[in-house]
Amino acid sequence: MGYAVEAEALVKEYRMGLLPWRARTIRALDGVDLKVGRGTLFSLLGPNGAGKTTLVKILSTLLLPDSGWARVAGFDVVREANNVRSRIGVVLGGERALYWRLSGWDNLWFFSQLYGIPPREAKRRVKELLEIVGLEEWAHVRVENYSKGMKQRLHIARGLINDPEVLLLDEPTIGLDPKAAREVRSIIRRIVREGRTVLLTTHYMVEAEELSDRVAIISKGRIVAEGPPEDLKSLVGGESVIELKVMGGDRVSMLLERLGGRVISVVERDGARVFRVLVSEPDSFIEALLAELTRINASIRGLDVRSPSLEDVFIKLAGGEGG
Repeated sequence: MGYAVEAEALVKEYRMGLLPWRARTIRALDGVDLKVGRGTLFSLLGPNGAGKTTLVKILSTLLLPDSGWARVAGFDVVREANNVRSRIGVVLGGERALYWRLSGWDNLWFFSQLYGIPPREAKRRVKELLEIVGLEEWAHVRVENYSKGMKQRLHIARGLINDPEVLLLDEPTIGLDPKAAREVRSIIRRIVREGRTVLLTTHYMVEAEELSDRVAIISKGRIVAEGPPEDLKSLVGGESVIELKVMGGDRVSMLLERLGGRVISVVERDGARVFRVLVSEPDSFIEALLAELTRINASIRGLDVRSPSLEDVFIKLAGGEGG
């Protein structure tokens, strides 16, 4: 059957700066290889600026790669772009992909006609999609009166109007409140259950872990790890994660390293410093740590031990705090 999405050695560069002698080249994609199985949900996980959106735009034929190749639904994104476009749905970030002064129904009807869907079939599909995304009661209300979450659900319905084989979702829950994000994730699960392939980009670790059959972690334009979420967690090894919240942690970082821990992130939270540490023997490590913290009169505000998460893997491989 092949793959729904394939890419090999994809490279994309941007020239930044107006003056030639001050211009610099940024490599947004640096040799990306990708294979997405049919009927699966594949997440591309990475921070802002990692290259996620650039990759989606190439796969959706909105950008040309500088080198390498990609196929979607079996068609080359450069040489067979029209065939790709007829087989994909795309939901990019931003609310302005909808017409605010039209109703939800009219938006979907308009896009159905752009695809040349016969009127009888278009009416059936619009009605069905509004029900799927939970907007049937708001079908004839102007989009300008929708909440942000409702607009995003309508975005997804628009991406499905042509009954695509592959749906490309770029940060579909960014900026949404928890309830709205949960509703969008529920819709995404239903889409995959119906047999479609979904390529999802996100920087939300919990979202990738919750939804995905496979996850690729991308950093600085390169995929640094790929596989099922549980397999990726094994990259941390048999180690445990200790999260220590302490006031005045200037001396604590060196102490943690001296005791044999590997500090993978340090963030400020509520006036305290939060250290996330990988350790192989948590019990003996905590015993020694508490003794040393008492000795230096450190003010402990929290201490937690848990198994590694996808976020821990991301921080270890890509460096930096996850979203």
